[in-house]
Amino acid sequence: SVILKMMCVLLCAVFVSAEVMPMTDFDLDKMSGKWYIIGMATNAEWFVSHKANKKMGTAMLVPTEDGDLDLSYANLNDDGSCWRMSHLANKTETPARFVFTSQRWGNDNDMRVVDARFDEYAFIHTIKTKEGVSELLNALYSRNTTVTEDLVEKFKNFSLDIGILEENILILPANEECPSA
Repeated sequence: SVILKMMCVLLCAVFVSAEVMPMTDFDLDKMSGKWYIIGMATNAEWFVSHKANKKMGTAMLVPTEDGDLDLSYANLNDDGSCWRMSHLANKTETPARFVFTSQRWGNDNDMRVVDARFDEYAFIHTIKTKEGVSELLNALYSRNTTVTEDLVEKFKNFSLDIGILEENILILPANEECPSA
């Protein structure tokens, strides 16, 4: 019964997610630069057991000459070491939509910028698929380490609307930054 309910929630979320459209007035150059990852929301099982340890990190987004997007992520661990990951997200025919395969996790990613004020915030919606199973991940990016309560509510409502459970929506605690690599 519990497994059936979980499958229904996941299936509904995937169908709803397929309708999450990228923003129409996307500007790749304005997306460029440093962002703080302020919030996460997901239906992924790994998140439930790891969310207590999640902290704010940074993302560097750099457009390529071809219109792709270099993504570099960094999080400072409690022991002072840095967790880093990077991807080349390939543009699609749809502006604000990129695809890439994670070499680290072995999943295919369909990433969409769904809302942004490029000097303030961006909502990133990613459908991660591995071995036929899809998971949703929303991220709230900010140009600053703090955001307004209105923006937090907007992010939470967006995540709830696509089927992510409230307990899986997290505003990340502040964290020091990794030193430049």
